[in-house]
This record gives sequence, structure tokens and C-alpha cells, in this order.
Amino acid sequence: MKLITFTVPCYNSAAYMDRCIETLLPAGEEAEIILVDDGSSDNTGKIADDYAKKYPGIVRVIHQENGGHGEGVNQGIRNATGLFFKVVDSDDWLDAGALANVMDVLRQHAHDETPLDLVMANYVYEHVADNTRNIVNYKGILPEDRVFHWNEIGHFPPNKNILMHSVIYRTAVLRASGMVLPKHTFYVDNIFVYQPLPCVNTIYYLNQDLYRYFIGREDQSVNEKNMIKRVDQQLRVTRLMMNAVDVFALPPQQKKLRAYMLNYFSMMMAISSIFLTLDGSAEALQKRKQLWDDLKAHDERLYRRCRRSVAQGCNLPGWLGSKLSIAGYRIAQKLFKFN
Repeated sequence: MKLITFTVPCYNSAAYMDRCIETLLPAGEEAEIILVDDGSSDNTGKIADDYAKKYPGIVRVIHQENGGHGEGVNQGIRNATGLFFKVVDSDDWLDAGALANVMDVLRQHAHDETPLDLVMANYVYEHVADNTRNIVNYKGILPEDRVFHWNEIGHFPPNKNILMHSVIYRTAVLRASGMVLPKHTFYVDNIFVYQPLPCVNTIYYLNQDLYRYFIGREDQSVNEKNMIKRVDQQLRVTRLMMNAVDVFALPPQQKKLRAYMLNYFSMMMAISSIFLTLDGSAEALQKRKQLWDDLKAHDERLYRRCRRSVAQGCNLPGWLGSKLSIAGYRIAQKLFKFN
């Protein structure tokens, strides 16, 4: 068994995937790198195969019909032989020094009597448009450099949620969660960092800037125009999360996890609502109403919780309400530079 599996979903990634892969290779023979060629029409598949030939003990390639980012992650989980599992998008990369430190921690805890379920590290927004960076760390929120449990976590502010970039799961946790990401759907990373969390008992946090998240390309899924255009996929993900976990059924020792998951789901309702508001069409505003109606029908407790959160600020009624919601979103956008 390998110590860690890195899964890299690749779709028409020929222009930039080399940088990503080259930053994973220093993990050496203890790692496997699964490159999932998601039906690419450019040179992605050949580049992946060339790496597999050059590093046969480390790199594996899966060629599949186009299924989207989620199916690339699913393939990685199905085929992983690593004790731990991390997704790295093909346009992102890892920091060499931080990776060495992470590998040390994984090695030290590989044979713990009580398995280590989740390792977390920092991520860095690398903004291509203005050549700036924004580091997201969990200092003061999570205990550092030791194993801990959910009852020891602090409060996560909205700009420091647990994202795909910050997590390394134990592979068995992902499989035990029953998570299968939907095909042909963007924004599935939200499910990835939500549904498995109740299966996590032990956590370790390194205050290291491991993941470099490249942001600013016009074709990226988090580009605002693309998020408005693909809002139905955002709605699909939000509804899947609505049904994935009964957060009110979590046991007392996961009380703080429940609070975190309620806040995260409220954020998903806020994102869905604001992009429907930005669209502004009658059809979009009807979809926004339907989403909130569906939530109320599904779980009135969860509905009330979201009504008392920032999500309601993105769901203000009428022309003036929409203007206020958008103004608030623009302020947050400037402060946190999330797209």
C-alpha cells in the first residue's frame, strides 16, 4: 500500500498540467499519482501516458469518457491504493517544503492504533490577474501539530472554511462515507468537504502553505460569469448537500462539527441565492424561491437556521432587496477575493 494517493483530474490540461505533476513527484515512491484524463481533446492523454512511462512506480493513468471533475475524483477514490487521499487540480500545484513536512506527518501516523482520519494544511489563492496572493490558514481555529477531535475546534469565519485544497482524507473515510460525486457537474468540491466530515474522528493540522490555488482564468468554474451561466449546477450541488447529511442527528461529541456544517450549508444557500439574484431574470428569481421552498419542505429546522444567516441577506425580496444583496456580495468579493 502507498502512503498517499494524489488524484489529478485532467481535462484539456496540456498547457499547464506539467507544473502540477512536477510538484507531486518529490513525494517519491511512497506516493502514487493518478492522472485521470477526462475525455480530453488536446494532448492531455499523451502527456499523462508519458509521465506513466517515465515514473512507472508512481504515476498511473486512467482514460475515461468525459464525466466532469466529480467523476475524475470518483475514479481516484475507486482506484486509490494510498492510505491517504488528496485531490490536486491540474492547474494548481503544491509547495515543495510544505509537502515534505506533510509527508513526514503522514509517515509518523500511518500505523497509529486509532487511525488518523483527516490532515489539514493551508492553501494560497494565486491571483493571475493582479499577481497577488491570499493565504488561508486555520491558526487560532485548529490546534497545531497534534492529533485532535471535533470538540477542540474553534469558530471558522466565512473566508476560512474547509475546502478541497486544505484536506487530505484517509482513503477509507471517503469510501465509508458513501460519497459519489455527480457527473458533468461543477462545484462538487463542496460535497467532497461536507458529506465525509461526520465519518472523521481524528484530525491533524499543519500551519503550512501547502496548496497553491491558481485563480483568474476566464474559463475557470469560479469565474463570476461562468457561475451565473452554470447556476443550475450550483443548485444541484446545494440540493445534494441538503440531503447528504442530517446535521441535527450528529452525536453530542460532534456538536461543534454540527455548527460548522450548518454554517457551511448556509454559505451554499447564500451562493446559490446570490448568483440567481445576479442573473435577475424572472426565471432565476423563481428558481431562488423554489430552492428556499424546497429547503423548508425538506427540513424546517435547517430552513430556519439558514434564514438567520448570511444566506437570507442574499435572498432579500424585491428590486431594492436585490440591489442590497448584490452590494453586500460586491463588498465581500473585494475583501476576500474569492473569484
